[in-house]
Amino acid sequence: MKIIKTIFVFTVLNFIALYGFSQAQKFRNIEGVDYNFWVNLPEAYQDSTLELPLVLFLHGKSLSGNNLDQVKRYGILRESNDKRKLDAVVVAPQCPRGQSWNADKVLGLVNYIQENYRTDTNRLYVAGMSMGGYGTLRFTGKYPEKVAAAVALCGGGNVADACRLSEVPLWIIHGTSDRAVPVRESEKIVDAIHDCTDSSLLKFDYLDGVGHSALARFFSMDELYDWMFLYSKSDTLSQLVDSLEIDYTRFGARKNTRTYVSSTGSEKSETPSSKTHIVRSGDSLWKISRRYGTSVATLCKLNGLTESSVLQIGQKIKLP
Repeated sequence: MKIIKTIFVFTVLNFIALYGFSQAQKFRNIEGVDYNFWVNLPEAYQDSTLELPLVLFLHGKSLSGNNLDQVKRYGILRESNDKRKLDAVVVAPQCPRGQSWNADKVLGLVNYIQENYRTDTNRLYVAGMSMGGYGTLRFTGKYPEKVAAAVALCGGGNVADACRLSEVPLWIIHGTSDRAVPVRESEKIVDAIHDCTDSSLLKFDYLDGVGHSALARFFSMDELYDWMFLYSKSDTLSQLVDSLEIDYTRFGARKNTRTYVSSTGSEKSETPSSKTHIVRSGDSLWKISRRYGTSVATLCKLNGLTESSVLQIGQKIKLP
């Protein structure tokens, strides 16, 4: 049975390479791969011998299970299959219900694709939303040498991965009105990356008033793909190559939505020599830390606070 399955997979792969498909193809129970998955090949795959970028999409919890058609409900697979031409190999695995994305299993899939498809190993891009955002940061944080750029929407990360994440062009996006995954989950990993020696490859969009599901629209924006494809592991980067102007009102974001790009420095106080900050309406420890170029952990230590402390208007916060 194993021999028959191997022959079948080999035949399918060679048929794809020779003739191409305009639609995504399902793969189940592939030996050595822990996830069932989709592969979408562009016309460019059959029209040339060039190695193409590989784009890996990690879905959120609601698409988990054993029905691969669920994975086409939103995200990069749906975009590349139905709506937009991407000159890239797009791979979208499905996580079994009740599990989270496992970085080692994701690596097994990536290795399989890179061994069996004509892809550029310097141009692996990873993007995910919600549970997939966590998965994106976990995989990128564990295997930064594999990833050219990563995008994590409304997820979070392990702070132990922060300094490895700082080695990769990384775009984190989260809405302040997210009830499924609190924005603090992204803030924690952003803080941890800022505390590393170099955080110049980090971009964080903090979308005021935006909820969880609204961020799925991001996959239909040209800016996502334009940004990812700027980067390659063959380039030596000291900062983000990023000049995108995005109108986030398309998501219902309020005007005070902010983008923090580390390479241009964190927002500073109008009086940087000041040693205290007076709390105003809307302030949080995270907002204050970004304003003065420090971290929440540092502010908590200086002021005898915890990350969950409620600030009072007029309260004085000691600064480093």
